[in-house]
Formats: sequence, C-alpha cells, structure tokens
Amino acid sequence: MSIRSLPNVPSQLQQLVASPSVSATNPKLDMGNRGVIDLLAAWLETLGFAVEIMPLQDQPHKANLIATLGQGDGGLVLAGHTDTVPYDDNRWQSDPFQLQERDNRFYGLGSTDMKGFFPLAIEAAKTFVDKPLQQPLIILATADEETSMAGARALVKAGLPKARYAIVGEPTGLKPIRMHKGMMMERLRITGQAGHSSNPAYGASALEAMHTAMGEVIKFRNEIQQRYQNPGFAVEVPTLNLGCIHGGDNPNRICGHTELQFDLRPLPGMSMDALRGELHQRLKGAMTDEKIQLKMDSLIGGVDAFEEPADSELVKVAEQLTGHSSESVAFATEAPFLQQLGMQTIVLGPGDIDQAHQPDEYLGLERIDPMVETLKGMIGRFCL
Repeated sequence: MSIRSLPNVPSQLQQLVASPSVSATNPKLDMGNRGVIDLLAAWLETLGFAVEIMPLQDQPHKANLIATLGQGDGGLVLAGHTDTVPYDDNRWQSDPFQLQERDNRFYGLGSTDMKGFFPLAIEAAKTFVDKPLQQPLIILATADEETSMAGARALVKAGLPKARYAIVGEPTGLKPIRMHKGMMMERLRITGQAGHSSNPAYGASALEAMHTAMGEVIKFRNEIQQRYQNPGFAVEVPTLNLGCIHGGDNPNRICGHTELQFDLRPLPGMSMDALRGELHQRLKGAMTDEKIQLKMDSLIGGVDAFEEPADSELVKVAEQLTGHSSESVAFATEAPFLQQLGMQTIVLGPGDIDQAHQPDEYLGLERIDPMVETLKGMIGRFCL
C-alpha cells in the first residue's frame, strides 16, 4: 500500500486544514471548531457510524464528536483534538490553511498536531465497516485541547465515551507513549501599597515582595526535584519555569502591584492540589509585611500526569504492532482524561512533536501507511 492508493487521505486532510479552528487564550484569536466537527460527522455517518455532536456548555461554536461503529461494553477509542494553536502567517512559506504537498510532505496548520490523524483513523476504519464487530470502534474528536482542555473535561463530566481501550493520536513518531508529565500554569499576584519613592515608609513594594516570593518558588523547585525523580523521562525531575512577570509603572513610585506566571510539570504520582497547597502556604509564610497581600490561582485547570502500566494489554499490543518499545514524553495530552473514564490508554500518532506549533508544520508521507496499518491491527485486536 502507498499514499497513492489512499486518495481520500489528502482530500480529507486538505478539507480539515482549510477549516480554521484556532484555539487561543486571546479572545481575538480564538475560533470555534464546528467546521471540522461537521466534516468528520458527515464522513463517518456515510460509513455507517452513529454520530453524536456534543456542544460545549456556553460555547455552542465548539463541540466534541463521538462516532460509534458497532455495540458492546468494551471496544477501542481513536481520539484526537480538532483545534490548532495560533500561527505566524508571515513565517509560513505557504498558506497555513491550504494543504501543500512538496518534498514528500503535507504542509498545513494542524497537519501533524493533529488533524492529520483523523483521515488515517477513518481509512483504517473502512476495513471494518462491513465486518461483524464484537466490540465498538469509536472515533472521538475534541475541542480546545490546546488551551483549556474544555472538551476533554466535558467528556469526563458526561461519562462518555464508554470503552475499554483508547489511542490518542498526538504526534509521537509512530512510537507508543505510556507516560507523560502533567501541566500546571499558575499565577501569583502580590498587592502592596504605592507611594513616593523618596521614602520607603510611604508604601510597601510589591516588587520587593515578589523578589522574596520568587526566591521561595525556586527553593520549592529545588526541593521537589530532590524529592521526586523518574528515570523513565529524559528530564527525570519535575520542572518549574518562571515564564513572565509584570509590575509597577514608574521608577519614582513604590510598586503597588506585580504578577508572576509560571509553569510546573509534575511527574506521575504527584498531586497537583498538594503541590499548589504546599507552595501557597510557603509563600504566605514568607510575606512578613502586613501591607503585602498575596494571591495564587490557576490559569488553567491543569492536566494530570499520565502513566499506563508497562504490562497493560494495550501497551504490549502497541509495542508488538509498531516494533517500538513504549516511551515517555514531556508534553501533556488528553490521555489522563480518557484514563479517568476507565480506559487503558496510550498516545500514538504519525507526526513528530518537533513539527507541532511551528511555521511550515508538516506530516511526512512515509508515516501515513505505517500508521494506517497499525490502527488496523489495533482495531482487529480490540474490536473483532
């Protein structure tokens, strides 16, 4: 088999790429994903899938899709997100929303991360539409993975879909991934008292208090890195990055307010609530001036670290079909949400993470056939 014998793949990928679905924390850049969802729904209904579209609460322009072929209490979910990150238009060599084939690659926004997974999942599913499935095959498409994970959170709240196994088709270079770190994005706000800089007694400097707080955050980072290690990761400790800071307005005014945003990537087994609670208590204890007020909150709900046991059936089958041992990655996915729904879960997709979130994002044509064949093997193993 070759890509030339799969004419629907480039056609479908072209249509998906041409349907903008940017997910962004900036409301000016944020878009809906209903165009992508409607395309997938139409294609899957034609193949005989029962299709359910689930609009997100208070966001009808965004939705999840659950498409089911067959019945049963087990089965396999092939999952992906339909949104993309924003793009730097002036850094692309071609239109990000027009799929271009050159150098044996498909170029386009989302080609790797991760609209490219859906045509391959559909192509694999075609082999089974006329076969008597013993357990259902479910193709799942979600909203807002790149920002809030709102789509995945809505699925957990609804208790859907119900299945026994799940593959998240994020870019992993055709290697099965059974572990990834979690993701926390936190905001620390310190309010002091503004005043004339000629006399410190006139105010309380939020910047100086933030200096103390940053020292405490770095001390906390060093301690948790001593406390927790996992040699299964390339960076085997939890990381904490001080991402951005804003505060003050003029050199001759005592700073009355400042804000720090940071990113913490916990290892499997580390509780996000416990980490937040411990750090918040330490920061409050470090503030000795009663004029200083401190508040810490989360920019996003957070994504738990993910780990599927090495001896799980899904991991073993994936290793056998791909010829690769399971590995870990540092980036977060929707895998822990599917685990919460009771499924054995792995991350396995055709693209490469170094192409994600980049200008001139592409999916190599050589990855398409192996991915389709792997998915066929997975469907045959868990649905027939």
